[in-house]
Amino acid sequence: MDEIHGKHYITGESIVVTVNEGIITDIRNEPGDSNYKDKCYIAPGLVDLQMNGCMGIDLNVFPIDSERVHSIVREVWKEGVTTFFPTITTNSAANISEAMTAIAKACEEDSATHDTLGGIHLEGPFISLENGPRGAHKREYVCKPDWDAFVRWQEAAGGRIRIVTLSPEWPNSMDFIQRCSENGIIVAIGHTAASPEQIRDAVSAGARMATHFGNGAHLTLPRHPNYIWEQLAQDSLWVSLIADGFHLPESFLKVVMRVKQECAILVSDAVHLSGMPPGNYYSHNRIHVVKTNEGRLHLADEPQLLAGSAQMLPWGIAHLIRKKLSSLHEAWDMASVRPSTLMNLPTSIGLQKGAPADLVLFKQAGDGSICIRETYKQGISRYAIKAQNDMF
Repeated sequence: MDEIHGKHYITGESIVVTVNEGIITDIRNEPGDSNYKDKCYIAPGLVDLQMNGCMGIDLNVFPIDSERVHSIVREVWKEGVTTFFPTITTNSAANISEAMTAIAKACEEDSATHDTLGGIHLEGPFISLENGPRGAHKREYVCKPDWDAFVRWQEAAGGRIRIVTLSPEWPNSMDFIQRCSENGIIVAIGHTAASPEQIRDAVSAGARMATHFGNGAHLTLPRHPNYIWEQLAQDSLWVSLIADGFHLPESFLKVVMRVKQECAILVSDAVHLSGMPPGNYYSHNRIHVVKTNEGRLHLADEPQLLAGSAQMLPWGIAHLIRKKLSSLHEAWDMASVRPSTLMNLPTSIGLQKGAPADLVLFKQAGDGSICIRETYKQGISRYAIKAQNDMF
């Protein structure tokens, strides 16, 4: 039985969390603590539903083996992420199958990897062919929803595909969405040029989420109607947001968060350059990109165009706080409790007795910046920063 001391991330009160066999068995207040102000906050572990890579590790470069999956698990713990969904993007059928096999093998090889992976997010290839909505996905591999192909990938993954991002503009989309829904798979609308009617039909068929809402879209849209307004208007549709300060303006974030409320969540959508220092790089497609000192990743020859997200969830949480778009409590829940709720994970009850001890200890600077001090997965400390390296 272990005790973890800190401050409750919601109330700010000094607390002691008791953990036994990976479960929170008690949470009690610790009044009169003289070291109260110096303590870390204690919060639920972060849950990232969309991550392509980080620290130079790319899950969409082939060939891929299980060691790459193990490596990224070790890296995400450093960011306070206790559950993530490795995201495989549009590619050839063979490469997608290879990625699924590698992830499944990694889960079978190591229990810590198995426990940290909440499932696989398949982003594509059933997306829009149009420039703009298609984003950086290769056009040659984009195709209409194919249930037989999906079943083969699911078999290779050992049943681990939990999220599929697609565009409902394809004629057979509704049948595919319904089949996914019946099999417990979350269908997310993304990289879409669908009509408002197709968006409504997709939600009726079982679509549950909008992937990186507001991105992967045309630069110019009709004032109304359009697929942005329609997704925003669908009350049952959750939306994931990239709040890195570059992908979406503050006004957009503010409006979406107010409309969607508890159904607005944060994702990193991090690429392999997340966590890497500023500089010039080449993507896996050999595209020259630049990561600025500010953390923005853009094409070298077209600086106005983003080349992906280069920041992890703590950055997004800090951005919302810094811009006064949310409290610490709400921003943290957007990246932990809410995605857990959507995916029906046991961590959805948050920092409460009976929850899995997926916990993060962190400190917060005056500007809202987050420093992860320790990460627990099922009560086991998987990452801890040395005190002398703590900038706060």
